[in-house]
Amino acid sequence: MKVAVVKETFPGERRVALVPAVLKQLNRAGIEVVVEAGAGQSAGYEDREYEENGARIVGSRQEAFRADIVSQVRCLGANPEAGRADLDLLRKGQILLGSCDPLGNPQAIQQLADRGVTLLALEMIPRITRAQSMDVLSSMATIAGYRAVLLGAVELPKMFPLMMTAAGTVSPARVFVIGAGVAGLQAIATSRRLGAVVHAYDVRPAVREQVESLGGKFVELQLEADESEDKGGYAKAMGEAFYQKQREFMAEVAAESDVVIATAAIPGKPSPLLITESAVQQMSPGSVIIDLAAERGGNCELAQPDQRVEKYGVTILGPTNLPSEIPYHASQMYSKNVATLLSHLVNDGQLQLDMADEISRDTTVAHQGDVCNHRIREMLGLEPLREVAEEKESAGQHT
Repeated sequence: MKVAVVKETFPGERRVALVPAVLKQLNRAGIEVVVEAGAGQSAGYEDREYEENGARIVGSRQEAFRADIVSQVRCLGANPEAGRADLDLLRKGQILLGSCDPLGNPQAIQQLADRGVTLLALEMIPRITRAQSMDVLSSMATIAGYRAVLLGAVELPKMFPLMMTAAGTVSPARVFVIGAGVAGLQAIATSRRLGAVVHAYDVRPAVREQVESLGGKFVELQLEADESEDKGGYAKAMGEAFYQKQREFMAEVAAESDVVIATAAIPGKPSPLLITESAVQQMSPGSVIIDLAAERGGNCELAQPDQRVEKYGVTILGPTNLPSEIPYHASQMYSKNVATLLSHLVNDGQLQLDMADEISRDTTVAHQGDVCNHRIREMLGLEPLREVAEEKESAGQHT
């Protein structure tokens, strides 16, 4: 079985789907790797490194797409404009593996299904113990949280650590992290390493222990939030009354902070609005907001995707692809996730999609000409999958 690594075509994307170091692991599973010439160059990986680790370099994208599996960082869906050019290169029965924003752009999943492509969406890796080493979202969120703090530190006209000098004492910066998922926790850890005083908030009270273990102080809004977490460990959408109280609370804490790092996101839905324009107005001049949720509307009312906004003396950044700014290690982590998934799915050179296996079932969103994920089908207005419909019918009979 051949796996192809192709150049990324999304504007500004510098990562590569597989790095040379994982190729021997794939070879042991019976997987041969072909690499489009220059695919890893932007991430710091030269063609010769791939060749030294057993890959074959091919000169054209068309030749790379002849492989059984095509591995990308951004497939169509996560690459809506340039990604369409690859549709004509795909063939029925071929396997496409990568990030594809399935819940944000379900129409792209339908397009790939119409081509007869089997699509493995890496965002859909289940959050279970045995899939942790395949969890691309967590890997990339780790990098985003780290990078967000560095951006905040550069923009802030203050230093992060407490310093006692002959010229006087410098007070530590105050950082407020909204959302204690993977990105938020990494932002807390990085801010603490730089010497800041860190406060953090999450709608899920259960994460208090994780925040405090990293040296952050958990700030809690006294509201009913028992149903704030779904079975996958992600935050769920709450009612507007809850969000109104939340916004008032956020404004109070943000006004006392030098840097606010907002990471609150709900998969497949707009990001909750937490920092209003009024809240920004209450912040001290020179303060900084890094909104990692800007791509889906933003946690900050003034944030714009990939734009720098300055208002009321506050700098607001809405970066949407921070992992690409650290492409070497981002590619390394992404690649390890992909290689572990491929090793799980391929045995003796043959791909085995066992739909009784939670990892295979949840990750496969298009197969045999059809969209095979019930959430995406619902978004597209398609009939429920037969097994889902039978489950609903059975539940109705037992009510």
